[in-house]
Amino acid sequence: METNILTGLISRQAARYGERAALSAPDNEGKWHDISWNRFGADVKVAATAMAFLGIKECDNIATFSANRPENLITDYACFANRAVSVSIYATSSLDQLVYILNDAKCPLLFVGNTTQYRIAREAMSLCPSLKRIVVIKSIELDADDSSSMLWTDFMQMGRDASHEYRTTVRTRSANATPEDIATLVYTSGTTGEPKGAVLTHSNYDAAMESHLQRLTMVSENDVSMAFLPLSHIFEKGWTYFCLVKGIKIAINRDPQEIQTTIRQVRPTCMCSVPRFWEKVHTAVCQRIKSMSPLMRKIVKSALKVGRRRNIDYVRLGRKAPWWLEMRYRFFDAKVFSLLRNAIGIDNANIFPTAGAPVSPKIVEFFHSCGINIVVGYGLSETTATVTCFPQTGWEIGSVGTPIPFVELKIGEENEVLVKSPMVMRGYYNKPEATAEAFTADGWFRTGDAGYIDEKGSLFLTDRLKDLFKTSNGKYIAPQALEMRLEEDKYIDQIAVIGDRRKFVSALIVPDYNALKDFAAKENITYHSMDELVRNTRVCEMMASRIEKLQKGLASYEKVKRFTILPRPFSMENGELTNTLKVKRHAVNRIYAKEIDAMYKA
Repeated sequence: METNILTGLISRQAARYGERAALSAPDNEGKWHDISWNRFGADVKVAATAMAFLGIKECDNIATFSANRPENLITDYACFANRAVSVSIYATSSLDQLVYILNDAKCPLLFVGNTTQYRIAREAMSLCPSLKRIVVIKSIELDADDSSSMLWTDFMQMGRDASHEYRTTVRTRSANATPEDIATLVYTSGTTGEPKGAVLTHSNYDAAMESHLQRLTMVSENDVSMAFLPLSHIFEKGWTYFCLVKGIKIAINRDPQEIQTTIRQVRPTCMCSVPRFWEKVHTAVCQRIKSMSPLMRKIVKSALKVGRRRNIDYVRLGRKAPWWLEMRYRFFDAKVFSLLRNAIGIDNANIFPTAGAPVSPKIVEFFHSCGINIVVGYGLSETTATVTCFPQTGWEIGSVGTPIPFVELKIGEENEVLVKSPMVMRGYYNKPEATAEAFTADGWFRTGDAGYIDEKGSLFLTDRLKDLFKTSNGKYIAPQALEMRLEEDKYIDQIAVIGDRRKFVSALIVPDYNALKDFAAKENITYHSMDELVRNTRVCEMMASRIEKLQKGLASYEKVKRFTILPRPFSMENGELTNTLKVKRHAVNRIYAKEIDAMYKA
């Protein structure tokens, strides 16, 4: 009898919920359709049988190279039914990245989402000896000379037509599943080198599910979650698995660029995201407020003041607000905050887990004042996602919360955050040396993040240890903290702080191009290209003035002294960003060496 939570999860939930919606996804015309638990469970069984028919063995690594689709979850749970391992690959991965992972994991079977990924996969096949079969999820026309690929519809028909022998094989494998079986390989994004596959076992996920059930008591089967981040990201993967355990309906957003539209269509009560999503929403809201009449601006200002007093000074601390404050808040909630939540698409908001990068205290305060429960957390691929998150009450602004159940934390050398828990990975796949380096002699996992724990047990992060640098004057700089502060500005979209072994701190700035164009129009600045606009004297003076205000209170050596505004954004295609949109500092320093050197010329 299976002992893992995930192995037979979908079948158990299908028996419990039947025709209730488990998933929802858009068709090619953008119309959303529900998928019942019964249908989900049946599809997992068929896909698992098809895998067995294709010769997939226990412990085989099965890869999925696709944007978010219901089929991604079907293949995950079909893998678990076969005691096989799910390997999720970012849909935006390059040929080199795909080949590296397929060869490292020796995957015999690859699922791809669409034509773009199919083309890359076909190129990869000749470079990956282990890869025998490609299954294309979207219904496309396969190449005439392609005898190694098949469409998802044919793959599923294969499972339906397979003899009883293969269904029996799957049932036997499921029954023999153990907590020590590997569930997933989650490849890190590789900001400082080649990706590493974190080996996450079923026991890791078992502990993670139970820990979240204990901590997140405010969610229920009546919630609706939007799968916005890539399902290849441990944050979305772990959260989505948790939602399935809770019986929460999951709406699957296929294109991150369309989230502003789909969130208004679906009206989710929960959604995990990265801080950048909320930063953009905050910028848009502030712009809207500025365009209001003086009277309306005054009303909104009063509403935010009341919201902060009630939600930050009382609710956050588990205290009951005075009746007069509660009455004022209810008035503003009905007249101001509900309209804001409705405009975003979260009028039925419950919780919104947020992690993956530092979150500005200003952002946290603003949305909590508006009645939007952003739950800041911290975790890594190697820890099966969450290490800490805001508790329901008593959380500290500026922190990443307190350890979730089963997690131990301590601060090691160089203020490194160390973790010990049953959610910590077994190690890195095929990398014994990297695995040994990832743990202390007494078994604590080295996160690579610097921080401290306050007297209430809240964790505060200061920076990535590998990102910390020292100027030529011997002063340590934490670039992430500085970048987070500067990215609050509406004119700054991306920023990379520079200064390692340099005499002062500088920065490469990717502006919000639309905001910059609006500024140019307002100031009657003429230009013929973005390159010309970012070099305009008045634009540079405006940016310098705003940066100086944002750096108020910093020590002189911490401040950005010079900057260069770039005419194009950092991108994954140019190797400047990881698949999780983190800046590859070494790559940026190399690609923009000329611009950086120019900032340090006398």
